[in-house]
Formats: sequence, C-alpha cells, structure tokens
Amino acid sequence: MTIDNILTLLLVVPAVGLIPLAIFRDDRAARQVGIVTTFVELALSLVMLARFRVGEADFQLVERADWLPSLGIRYLVGVDGISVLLVPLTTLLTFIAVVYSSTVVKQRLTAFMASFLLLEIGMVGVFIALDLFLFYVLFELMLVPMYLIIGIWGGPRRIYATLKFVIFTLAGSLLMLVGIVAVWLASGDTGSRTLSLPELLAIRGSFSPEFQFWVFLAFALAFAIKLPMFPFHTWLPDAHVEAPTAGSILLAGVLLKAGGYGFLRFALPLFPIATQVWLPVMIVLSVVAILYGAAVATVQKDLKKMVAFSSVAHMGFVTLGIFVLNTQGAVGAVLQMLNHGFVTGALFLFVGIQYERTHRRLLADLGGLAHRWPLYTAFLGVFVLASLGLPGLNEFVSEFLVLLGAFQFGGEPLGGLFWGPLAALGVILAAVMLLWMFQRLMYGPVREAYRALPDMNRVEVFCAVPLLLVTVFLGVMPQAAIAIIEPSVERIIRLAQDPTFQVALR
Repeated sequence: MTIDNILTLLLVVPAVGLIPLAIFRDDRAARQVGIVTTFVELALSLVMLARFRVGEADFQLVERADWLPSLGIRYLVGVDGISVLLVPLTTLLTFIAVVYSSTVVKQRLTAFMASFLLLEIGMVGVFIALDLFLFYVLFELMLVPMYLIIGIWGGPRRIYATLKFVIFTLAGSLLMLVGIVAVWLASGDTGSRTLSLPELLAIRGSFSPEFQFWVFLAFALAFAIKLPMFPFHTWLPDAHVEAPTAGSILLAGVLLKAGGYGFLRFALPLFPIATQVWLPVMIVLSVVAILYGAAVATVQKDLKKMVAFSSVAHMGFVTLGIFVLNTQGAVGAVLQMLNHGFVTGALFLFVGIQYERTHRRLLADLGGLAHRWPLYTAFLGVFVLASLGLPGLNEFVSEFLVLLGAFQFGGEPLGGLFWGPLAALGVILAAVMLLWMFQRLMYGPVREAYRALPDMNRVEVFCAVPLLLVTVFLGVMPQAAIAIIEPSVERIIRLAQDPTFQVALR
C-alpha cells in the first residue's frame, strides 16, 4: 500500500492503532497511541487535500476493488469537492477530542481511545464511500462506538440517552437499508445488479417516478434523523447532555454532517423526480427547524442543551441550502456543514472546559467567569460571534450564501420572498440566544466558589487554537473553500434537475 492508496490508508491507520490498544492496557500507552494515531490520520487527510485538483467536479483519488462481485458490491472510494473538506474536518476534530480527553478521562482510557479510533473509521469512511453497501456499513459503524462513548462515559441519564439515540438512528438506518435493497433489485432490470454510485447514476433514468418517490422517502428519513431535521431532532439534546465532552464534539461536529452529506451524495442525484416532489416539504421543515431551534435554545437553562438546540437551527440552514436547488444555496449548505463543525465543536469543547472546573452547566449556577478567566473569555467570545454569523468569521459566509439561495428560490410553496425572510429571522433569534448565554455565563458578580479556579491550561489552548485559526481563515478567505466546493455542487444540482447528466471517475 502506497500514498496512491491514500483513501484506503485513511481507513487503515485507525484500524492499525487498535492493535497496540489491544496489547497494552496501561493508560499512558493508550494515551500515546490515541494521540499519535489521530495525528497521523490528520496529516494524511491534509496530504489528501493537497493532492486534490481544485476546479474539477469529478470524483478524484478513486480506488476500487471487487468485494462481493456476485452481488455487484465493490469497495469503491473517492472524493470530490463536497467530501474532500469534510474528511480533514473529521480528522482534526477527532485529534482535538482525543488530546483533550487524554487529560480528563480517568476510567477505562484504553477502551475510550479504541472507541474513538473505531468511530473515526466510520466517520471518514462515510465521506469517501461511493458504493451504497459500503456507505451503509460505515454509516452503521458510527453508531456502535458512539453508543459506547455515551453509555459508558456519559452522565447520570446516559442509559436513557443512548437507548433513545440508538432507537432513532437505527430506525432510520433500517429504512435506508430497505431503500438500498430496492435500488439493488431495480438495477437488475437494466443489466447486472450494482450499488456503485457512478453506475447507478448512469441508469437512474430507468427508475420510475413511483419507485423514486418511496425510495427517496426511505433515504430521506434516515438522513433527516441523523441530521437531525425537525421533528426527528428529539434524540439530540439528550445525547449531548449525557455525552462526555469529546463525544459531544464529534456528535455535533461530524456525525450530524453525515445526514446533510447523504442528501447531496445519494438522495438528490439518484432520485431527481422524487426530489422535486418532496421539495416543498423539505423547504418547510428546514425553515421550521431554523426558527424552532433558535427559539427553543433561547429558553434553555442547561448550556449543553442550548448549544444542542442551536445545532438544530444551524442544520436547518444546511437542508434549506440543499433543497432550494441552486448553486449559491448548495455551496452555502456544504460550507455551513464545514463551518458548523468547527464552531459548534469548539463551543462544546468550551462548555466541557468550564464544566470540568465548576461541575455546573445550569446558567443560574454560573456567572462572573470573565473576571477570573480572561483567556477563556476571549476564545469563547470569538466562537460565539462566529456562531451568530458575525461578518469576518466563517459562519457568516455560509449563512449568507444559503439565504441568497433561499431568496432566489422560485418554487412552491410561496417562493423565496417568503421563506428567505423567515430564515433570516432565525439568524436574529440565534444572535439573541448566543449573546444572552455569553452574558449570563461570563459576566455579573463573581461567585465565591469560582474565584480560585484557574484559566485555560496549555492542553486546552492547544486544542482551541487550530479551531480559532480555521474559523478566522474561512471567514476572511472563504473563496479558498468555495473554489473546491462549487464545481462539484454545480454537478449535483444538474444531476438533481437533468436525468441525462452523468459524471466521470478519474
């Protein structure tokens, strides 16, 4: 295996890291193996990004091998402008989560690190898989380690939260499996059966409107639950509240993106007729999620629940951008997935940092921390401003593009001049919520119990600085990311509108 097999290496490296974890049981060795493995994975993802040819819409760095040839199932991986940035997002957040956890997790550290390496295989694999069966296996693989992370190292109600998480996501995954089987059977009507995405794109014109309607629904429910869209979001706040800090970072920063990515990679291009039929429903649910998530977050008393409900609103922008079916909206949606991962991952990191010191998450129990923690206040302030969409920071660009796409939307019901202003109202509500949270948390009288608590340590600063740099860079120079994303997004939009449009593998 060489650097030419870099996508396979991205799956192999975390798997190799599991071997010493099975051999050495001491915490120090587990800590070193986890940090080194995730750092190597991060470095490989950056090499992959450097090898990506900007400006090309087709799949690149493609690797293929027969897996179950009698069933038309292949090991087929590749990246395009939609997925190539999500892989470094995943590896960076995993590295940060592991580094931070190495200083705060005191029990079963070997199993903890093994769970994160297994989770990384699933997360990276989801973004590079180009075979529906391979995608499904990796999509399900993410469920197992996250179940363990919440169920073993979570809070007092972790069993309830893990069961709810598993029931919701497993139900969606099984619906997608039904859809995948239906696609496999339908592909046999045109020749040999296949689940390879490029081959399915070539024969999708043979899928009847009725077939597309129901199979799109099966896929959409799975992705809507994972995202999560309103009204399938209820598992998310409980999972976040009970998850350890590192689990929350990856749950919000990466796992939710698998839903939005699935819509763009599979649902829209494979089922264009059904996309048009379900379009009004998806637009309405997206705008409802934006307004509902922001409004409900405003009244939360728990910091983690507040950030979790804000994620529902931010992911509403993702689906809105996807389903307005224009380039500006879809580019904004992909950029929003990327930006939300960095910013909300950082917000959960900072909620965890203060919780490790104060052992409190209720806003009523906090306050005055800015007087004692100037470094923490400065970092958190930047991420709060980024989350509310301040110009010059990353989420402003993605939300602006989504709103631009929404205003240009000409479909029913009512059109962009109705849905655009409503979505913009969600930005205002989010700003109110985040500024109110920051004021309650950081200012006011200093509580006596918190006077002696130290500011951020070196490990915490080390974890926060990369997120800060990316947040500022993507806010000041978003064109670097847009140039990568736009060609592939234009291809997806054409696939969703033109049944005869096809792609190539390189």
